[in-house]
Amino acid sequence: MSAELISGKEIAAETRRELKEKAERLGEEGTIPGLAVILVGDDPASASYVRGKEKACREAGIYSEVDRTEDTISEKELLQKIDKLNKKDNIHGILVQLPLPDHISEEKIIEAISPEKDVDGFHPVNIGRMMIGKDSFLPCTPFGIIHMLKMKNIPIEGRHAVVVGRSNIVGKPVGQLLLNENATVTYCHSRTKDIREMTKQADIIVVAIGRAGFLDESYIKDGAVIIDVGINRTEEGKLTGDVDFESVKDKASYVTPVPGGVGPMTITMLMYNTLKAAERAAGGKKG
Repeated sequence: MSAELISGKEIAAETRRELKEKAERLGEEGTIPGLAVILVGDDPASASYVRGKEKACREAGIYSEVDRTEDTISEKELLQKIDKLNKKDNIHGILVQLPLPDHISEEKIIEAISPEKDVDGFHPVNIGRMMIGKDSFLPCTPFGIIHMLKMKNIPIEGRHAVVVGRSNIVGKPVGQLLLNENATVTYCHSRTKDIREMTKQADIIVVAIGRAGFLDESYIKDGAVIIDVGINRTEEGKLTGDVDFESVKDKASYVTPVPGGVGPMTITMLMYNTLKAAERAAGGKKG
């Protein structure tokens, strides 16, 4: 048996076509979805992500503007920029590219974004709504993972899902979203006594710990579904995930590749959230 690849690239392309149609319909009704991105400093990875977001917006018919600022900007100045964007009618989504310089509190910045424009899904109001299963903007990478599973018709309800990693950006929210879909969820992390014992029981494993090739075939049972969120670089500069792909591919039923797996879904769900924010704003105007 060889695992079937879950191609985030293909699923993202299909989803973006649908989003483009939605954006066109909204435009015809007088609302052009708008996304504002603030990029602080010149971190190469962050700059690359932002370029990817600009390109995706262009292709989806979403208006985007990028505010590139020096990393010497004060926290107060950054908060003022967010306040202005909160008040702009043509901007439906606001995203501040993380990480931020040490002198700026990420928590304060995230909380300053209006929950109605928080298309990253990190504001405590949206996280709280997600926790109790209410409609909210969902964090993009976890949302993308659930979307991939559904697009491949992989059952979630009643399955045992093990999440390796507990970050606020991926680990915690993806576990909650799996729980919201009626999976039984176990979290593993750096203090877990025996991760292998846990993952060997899992029907679905999501690995997001930033350790290249961590999960090999000894961690999984036959037929498990493996979602690899890791993005690491080898000494040769090659992109690789947290899963030892060659080792698991003949034992798993499904596996995401790196690159081309979860990565393309993150920006796609950001587009989805921006459109949703624009639709809500348009509905509010009509009301």
